[in-house]
Amino acid sequence: MAMSVDELLDALYEMIEDAKGLPLGGDKCIVERDKALDILDDIRAQFPVEFAEARKLLSTRNDYLAAAKREAELVRKQAEEQAKHMVGETQLMSQARQQSAELTRQTEQKTSEQVRAADEQARELKRAAEQYCDDLLRRAEEAVAEAGKELAQSRAAFRSAAGVGGSSKPMYDVDVDG
Repeated sequence: MAMSVDELLDALYEMIEDAKGLPLGGDKCIVERDKALDILDDIRAQFPVEFAEARKLLSTRNDYLAAAKREAELVRKQAEEQAKHMVGETQLMSQARQQSAELTRQTEQKTSEQVRAADEQARELKRAAEQYCDDLLRRAEEAVAEAGKELAQSRAAFRSAAGVGGSSKPMYDVDVDG
């Protein structure tokens, strides 16, 4: 079963969080390179799916607008045909043209409202994606900072327990030359 981008990022976060630290390595740790790269490849593969959905939404919007324009043109043509059938009646012809123009205006107004709504939805989708990425980066930054603090605390505890610190005395009891 394919994992979502959220699940993949959570797995990567856990891998880094659970990684073993290097002795005296500061905030460095050991991470399984192939596993981490596989997760990043999966994330990269998922992004086109997310973008494809956004493109599909835009395509649907464009199709809807084209259909609305075709419908408006059809209504206009029908109104003109109806007006032509009323030969000799100038007032009826005038009314038909007015109705056609009104229908066209209303359809164009609806179409422009739909375009604005679709544009707003696209902006909102982009904003949400940017916010999501920023949040993921912030969480990763916090995790790395927390891991650094834990390593510093572990190092301090090790030095304290081992008696390593500011003293200049050697910490070995064995005579090396001897």
